[in-house]
Amino acid sequence: MSVGLMPAANPPTFDPLECASRSHEVQRLAWRIKTCVDHADAVLTSLRRAQMDDWQSPAGRAYRVTIALHASALMRARESMDAAAALVLRHSQNVSVSGERGP
Repeated sequence: MSVGLMPAANPPTFDPLECASRSHEVQRLAWRIKTCVDHADAVLTSLRRAQMDDWQSPAGRAYRVTIALHASALMRARESMDAAAALVLRHSQNVSVSGERGP
């Protein structure tokens, strides 16, 4: 048995103020994500400084390798957050454009 989508009994009405508010909320989310990207950049800078220490002992080398692994993982996460921020910002523009089209 196949279940199809049934139309809503009361389709939503277009409210330009609500749409603008949603667009603004989505933009704020994008900027909060960008703030996380900035924090990740600051941590990466700190990790690079710590990694530059010239410890020649086996423990020092293990320390640098561990920092490099964590920095690499953080860089991938940072890149994902940066891409997410761009997508969310683009979505906020689509929210406002779709609201301008009307019902």
